[in-house]
Amino acid sequence: MPNALILGKFSLGMGDRFARQGRAQLAACQMAAARGVEVVPVWNKSNREHLIVGSEPLSVRSEADSAVAALGWHSAYHVDADHINLNTVDRFIAPSDFFTLDVAAAIGRTADMSALDDFVARHGDCGGAFSLTPAKVRTAAAKYLHAVQEAGRIYRRIESSRGPGTFITEVSMDETDLPQTPDELLVILAAIADEGIPAQTIAPKFTGRFNKGVDYVGDVAQFEREFNDDIAAIRTAVERYGLPANLKLSVHSGSDKFSIYPAIARAMKSTGAGVHLKTAGTTWLEELIGLAEAGGAGLALAREVYAEAFAHSEELCAPYATVIDIDTARLPQPSEVNAWTAADYANALRHDQSCPAFNPHLRQLLHVGYKVAAKMGARYLDMLAECEESVARNVTENLFARHIQRVFLA
Repeated sequence: MPNALILGKFSLGMGDRFARQGRAQLAACQMAAARGVEVVPVWNKSNREHLIVGSEPLSVRSEADSAVAALGWHSAYHVDADHINLNTVDRFIAPSDFFTLDVAAAIGRTADMSALDDFVARHGDCGGAFSLTPAKVRTAAAKYLHAVQEAGRIYRRIESSRGPGTFITEVSMDETDLPQTPDELLVILAAIADEGIPAQTIAPKFTGRFNKGVDYVGDVAQFEREFNDDIAAIRTAVERYGLPANLKLSVHSGSDKFSIYPAIARAMKSTGAGVHLKTAGTTWLEELIGLAEAGGAGLALAREVYAEAFAHSEELCAPYATVIDIDTARLPQPSEVNAWTAADYANALRHDQSCPAFNPHLRQLLHVGYKVAAKMGARYLDMLAECEESVARNVTENLFARHIQRVFLA
């Protein structure tokens, strides 16, 4: 399955809710390049985020192109239509060149029985890897085949409009309740090959919780075993089914899964594999930290964002209920936050677990609270511009020091 457009070995999915931090984000990739490691920037934004903010997919392309031109970036970069499906893909087709096909909702739906029979007849025990048998293959296919067929339909919709080889395809199954085991992943990859999808990244659901904005919750040693086994499943699928040679795992981190970064780095070193790491809402939170550290009107606006998020927490949290764990008793009252200094606000929000003031409950609430800033409209965006130095410094430092260094330069 040849690809004209090939994703590099190391790539970083950079979320930017308001499309204002492209240059600050790209600066982090430039810092990696100066140290001899190419990390391909991929600006990503989901349909849900566009709807909440009131933006269009073209805004992501415009911000990426502007940042690349401003900083003189001559290496590859991409714009990801994040978590799209058949109902949402069309508005992304023109401005995007990377498509994350989210088919998690289709997992468990029964495929046509004849299609299931044909799949098992064709693949048998998938070569016996991971102790697979025809019966186990059938069980896995019964759970995942329909979802992969849905991915095929989305892929062909894009291909019919853009043409083959003009975009990068990721298949995402991470937003579901149960993780995929490595043997199930191999079956999924066989089905992806059958559908003719030249997937370059695959985003499985890993064991443990990947809550928004805070660290991984789970058994890190088990994650590391799964991650290495998934790499082995990918290599088997590439050899056996002719999937793209650069196919790699995509980790939809929900931002800042620092405790598993060493495991990912070790796996890449020992196997030579690449990885696509998505950092989601990290940039939005760094904007708030930058506003707070700027003091004055910036700090006042950051306090106001928290007060509004606190007042509307139920509404803001509802769409993210499965990926946040907030103890409301540990959320400070807005009156308390209004008395905070710039350092108080930054220390509570910045993801530094060694800092006694860090509050993961506040961080999760603000992570999903970008709708508050969106409603502020120009007032919020104008304040970003007014506090650009402080905001950009935090955005760049966060991406480079907390993500790129720990995963790609470790």
